[in-house]
Amino acid sequence: MYGDQAAISELSFSAGKGEIVGLLGPNGAGKTTTMKILTCFMPPSSGTAEVCGMQVATHDLDIKRKIGYLPEHNPLYGTMYIKEYLKFVERLHKLSRNNNRVTDLIEKVGLGREQHKKISQLSKGYKQRVGLAQALIHDPEVLILDEPISGLDPNQLVEIRALISTLKKDKTVIFSSHILQEVESICDKVVILDQGKIVADDTLSVLGIKSDSSVEIAIELWQEIDAMKLQYIGSVVRVEKKGPRRYNLTTTEDVREEIFDVVAQSGNKLLGMQVEHSSLEQVFKDVTQKKPSE
Repeated sequence: MYGDQAAISELSFSAGKGEIVGLLGPNGAGKTTTMKILTCFMPPSSGTAEVCGMQVATHDLDIKRKIGYLPEHNPLYGTMYIKEYLKFVERLHKLSRNNNRVTDLIEKVGLGREQHKKISQLSKGYKQRVGLAQALIHDPEVLILDEPISGLDPNQLVEIRALISTLKKDKTVIFSSHILQEVESICDKVVILDQGKIVADDTLSVLGIKSDSSVEIAIELWQEIDAMKLQYIGSVVRVEKKGPRRYNLTTTEDVREEIFDVVAQSGNKLLGMQVEHSSLEQVFKDVTQKKPSE
């Protein structure tokens, strides 16, 4: 609660080990508040939240030991050198002295060439890498990243995306971003907030978001057809009836010509056919933009 205003309400979702979950929503939807609660920086005014099976209200210190957190506004000590800062964070976590931990982490996040610079001398993208390194230094079970790819150039985006993808092997990763294409390319599922409430919570496939290797073709016929005739077309992997004489075909190739031939050979007529592309951006708009009558 912020005064009389509830930042989030009736919010319930889960994220498991080995998952990358994208937390999305318009500005002011409650993403950062949710992350602050999960990282024990802000207590919930009601309800409960669990991380690694522990309640944030009663086990905040234990939870913080298991979480790596990169906030949206990355707080760094600009007068410190990269390695000096990470050694400092290492001591804060009371980790055993390990000469290789910081060195390995610097290479892992791509700071090797910059490691002898002061943090204040770094670009925003490299500062993000320092923030990611401090979040990883104690090898946490859960990573919570608020806008981790903000300010990165296209090459850096590819590198950090690959790094985050490798981290999910033995961790739970929750991150927010306004770059929906990146979320779409890396996440296993998304949770979309609007006005403090969840309006979508599912895997990308269930939300209708197809991978780059699949094509969805919608057709309308003059008469009903046996769906099995469509199913047997070369690269069709699924046929879904969408209404009277309407079908959606999910394929791995563009098979519009084969569809036309099958329909014609069955004595039917094709009234309409189009390739449909459902993107995370479209789903986001559909669930967060209110209709004029609402």
